[in-house]
Amino acid sequence: MGNREDYLSQARQAIKESFSFARFSAVYETEPVDFLDQPWFLNQVAEIQTDLPPESLLEWALALEGRLGRQRKIPKGPRTLDIDILLYDQKIMTGEKLTLPHPELLNRRHVLVPLAELAPDKKLPLSHLTIREALENVKDRSQVKQYASS
Repeated sequence: MGNREDYLSQARQAIKESFSFARFSAVYETEPVDFLDQPWFLNQVAEIQTDLPPESLLEWALALEGRLGRQRKIPKGPRTLDIDILLYDQKIMTGEKLTLPHPELLNRRHVLVPLAELAPDKKLPLSHLTIREALENVKDRSQVKQYASS
């Protein structure tokens, strides 16, 4: 919702200021999945280095979403910003608030395309596929196209 480019820019800046290392994929415009009656999204993947444990990293991400106006009104519906933790090294965990790797990672083209840009040969925990192989095998055919800012 709102100025998608600005929200992503603010999130990138917060990540750069908060972590000693961060690199980012290109920005992609992606078709919504699940809840279809909404505008297309802008998606981007960030790779960071942190000493925060996964649960603390999730708290940081949720706080950033809140600072940027995120409201949770409709599950998977329109929002200003949605930060997901996709992977945390090779950690596997299932918790009340956080599951790693992200449970929808292998099912979402809009996640795998930018992730493959950053680390195509990284092996994924559980599936043991590389990210490139996961992208080649994903059943999701929703549109994902590199975004040219206006």
